[in-house]
Formats: sequence, C-alpha cells, structure tokens
Amino acid sequence: MPQDVQPTPLQERRYRELVRLAYLVQPGTGRRVYRLAVARRIVDGALAHRPRGTYAKTRTRVLRRAMDPPRRLRIGLGPWLRALPGRLPDPTLTQVLDGLDPAARAAYVLRRIERTPRYAVRDQLVALGVPDPQPALDAAEAADLPDPATVELVPGRPVRRRSPLPLAAAALLTAALLAALVATETGGPTGSAAERGVRVTAAAPDDWRRGDRKLDAWPARGDLVHDQAVVDRALAAWRPSGRPQLLYAGRLDGVPTVLLRDGDRVARFAGTNARPSVRPISAAEPNSPFALGRGRYLVAPWTTQVRTARGTAVPVQGGVAGPVHAAAGCGAVLELRSSDRADAVADLSDGARPTPVTYRSGGGAPEVGPAGLRQWERLACGAGREPGREITTAEAWRFWTGALPDRGDRAAEWVCARYRYASGGSTARATLLENGRRHATGDCGDRSDAALSGTWWRSPARRWFYLAAASPGKEPRARGPLVGVRFERGLLRATGPRPRRRPHEKVVLSYAR
Repeated sequence: MPQDVQPTPLQERRYRELVRLAYLVQPGTGRRVYRLAVARRIVDGALAHRPRGTYAKTRTRVLRRAMDPPRRLRIGLGPWLRALPGRLPDPTLTQVLDGLDPAARAAYVLRRIERTPRYAVRDQLVALGVPDPQPALDAAEAADLPDPATVELVPGRPVRRRSPLPLAAAALLTAALLAALVATETGGPTGSAAERGVRVTAAAPDDWRRGDRKLDAWPARGDLVHDQAVVDRALAAWRPSGRPQLLYAGRLDGVPTVLLRDGDRVARFAGTNARPSVRPISAAEPNSPFALGRGRYLVAPWTTQVRTARGTAVPVQGGVAGPVHAAAGCGAVLELRSSDRADAVADLSDGARPTPVTYRSGGGAPEVGPAGLRQWERLACGAGREPGREITTAEAWRFWTGALPDRGDRAAEWVCARYRYASGGSTARATLLENGRRHATGDCGDRSDAALSGTWWRSPARRWFYLAAASPGKEPRARGPLVGVRFERGLLRATGPRPRRRPHEKVVLSYAR
C-alpha cells in the first residue's frame, strides 16, 4: 500500500475509541505517561494481530489486556513514551475508577462513557470471561464519578506501530487521538455537532394543548433558543445518541444555560466553557420541573402556578420559576398547580428533576396539601440523600403524634419517609419532629402499617430518655440496658443506667407478641 494513503474516518474513530477504552480501563495507579503509552501499545498490538473481520473481537482483545495489563508491556516502551504530548489527561476520573474492580471499570466505560446498551455490555463482559456480569453492571451504574477537566493535548511524534496501516496513516491517527483523548474521556464527542450531523429537535409551542402531556410535547423556551452558536456549543460538549430535544436555552443571571434531552438522559450546560452535567430522567413523569441551577426550575408548559411549602407565590417567567431559596443542606419544596391537578415536588437528590412527594397524616390515601408540604419542608434537609443515587418518588406518613416527656413538645410527630431510587431499591427512614428540631432515628420499615423506630433523646430538662413508637395498633418492645420502661399513649419511654450523660447503649426494638 502506498505510504501516502490516509486512514478512513472509520479507522480514525475506531482507533480513538480503542485507545480511550484501554486508557480508562487500566488500573489507576502509576504515572499518566505510562498509562497512555501502554494504552497505545495495547491497541497497536491488537490491531497488528487482530482476528480477521470484526471490530468486536479486536475490542475484546484490547479490554482483556487493559483490565490486567502485563508488566512486560512497560519494557521497551520508549517509542510510545517519546510520542506523548506535553500535557496529559486530567487524572481525576482514572483515580476514582481505580476504586472499582476491573470488570466494573470496563462496564463503566462501556455503559456510561461509550453509551453502549446494557445488554451489549453484559455480552462483552461474558466474552471477557466475567462469570457473573450483574455485580459489575450494578457497580458501574451506581458509581458516582466526577467529570475531569478538559485538557487540550498537543499532537506528539507518531509511533512506528505494528499495524497493517502504513506509517503515514499511523501519524494521522496519532494526531487525531492526541487532540481528542480527554474530550472523549468525559463522554464528549470528537468533533463539532455539525461535523457529526447532530441537530436538535423541538416541540411546537402548542403541542401540549392537544392533550399530549408528555416530555416530548415540552416546547423549547428561553431567550437563546434561536442562538445557534450557543446551542452548537452545548452539542459540541456532549455526545447524544440521537436527535436531542432542546428544552431550554437562555440566560440565568447573565449566564448562558442550555438544557438538552436525549431519551432518558438530560444534559445541562451553564457558561461558555462549562462541562455538561448529564443525569438520567424518567420520561414517564412529565409534570416535574427541571433544575436549571441558581434556584431556577423549568416547569411544564401546563403549569399555571408555583408556590413554596409556606404558600408564597414563586414568580414564573417564560416557563422558568424562581429563584427559590432553600436553607443550607435542604432541598426546595414546591407546589405545582395546573388547571386540573396539583403536585408537590422536593429537591431530595442530585438528579435532574425534583422528586414527586406525597404525605399521609393517618391511614388515608396519600395527598398533597399545606400540612404535607410543611412536613416535607422539614424532611427535605438531608433525609434520603445518597451520593450518586437519584430519588424518583418519595412518600411520608406520620405513625405517631403526642407529648414528649419531661416538659417536651406537647405535639411532637414521628414520621417515616420511603425513598425509591432510579437505580432500583428503596429505603425508609424515620424522623422525630419536635419544636422545630429534627432527629433522624434510622430505619422504620417499608410499610405504613408496620413502622417502628426508636432513639435516645434529651429532654428540655437535659435528661436522657430512650423513646420508641410504632404504627397505630402495634406496641414496640425494647431490649437493652434500660430502666423504668413504660408504654402509654403509643410511646415507649425509658431511661438508661447513666441518664445524665449521653448514652451509647445499643437497644434492640421489636413488636410486642
């Protein structure tokens, strides 16, 4: 083959993808120069001995070596080291990835960065010899990893690769790789949106009026929706798989902000050079607003009124509600009204949208009302939050109310809140509310008719008590170093052997038989 034959665009893209995989899947220890050089060497070797015909087999060979690279790959690494750029990728992501086992690292890169379908990742792990891919997939999808800063790389010298491609083609591939490696490390594209043929779509302003209240019917809003340069910058920083839906493009406090949706993902961009914040969403919930940042929320086009938990009207202009100010460490709680319904949402996690919430004061059906909104305002301060886990729905119910001992609150409440997560599973956590204070009291069970919780509590007279309560009709029992155990009006109370000091004795709770 003549030496001036250039690689095809497909060869360039495949080469960059393989090196990116090898670079990210390797263990995060050691210097970046060796990591990148070894990644290049792994790919060069796989291409030189690739099974005839399929890219998939070549990728499997690359991943298998990158997951556990042999030490001998660092011997004779000089040609690859001399070809590296002066500035290297940010190490943040690779350092955190090293906290995962090799199979989970591979699953994370394929699933979260390469956007490979879950079934295809499972098949790839099986091909790599992973006996049970499910734990690796679960760990990859639950991982909360940062986006590394984008570092522009300068093309280095070409490596005389052991590859069927000619030397001139290898040089061009090397330059393309070094220019784009870190951008692809963040999951971003390797080229402008126009070069990749990506175009946004937007619903007509009145689509939702035809009764189609789905996310697909949300129109694009904001004063920059027709500013193609702003939208193109957002597209260039992301890698959507199809035709993303433009939801918002405008200025918030003078900062250009863009919100794009691609199926079950949404990306928010703030500023001219900011990295995208990409979060999963549930397309089945069209009423919840989107968090735009700076205390603003993009509400559904059919939302007519927004109020805080205390009934204060929130201004809405151009579909954007806010600013809404919440106490430090607490999420905003909002009531959303349209012509035919009312919803309550609370910022309970780091997801793209506030969580729909409901409340039950007794044995009735979940409802939205002033009492429930005020309760969620008290519960939305840290409760249920788990880093990297989006809460999709939350329901709270009161299982005890009454007077606390020793001059305590005469109308205290014990509330259990159940949080369901997008990644699967749920937790139920109890909070004792009294006199404006919150006491997190741990797990309370997952059923509203079988809640149970207990805690050590200090009275206004500065004496320690152990308190426990359960759902109406059930009586708690406590085993431990307790003194003077009494149960009346639905509340178990006792003291410990050292009532004047903070007790640390463990108490085991159960129901009365």
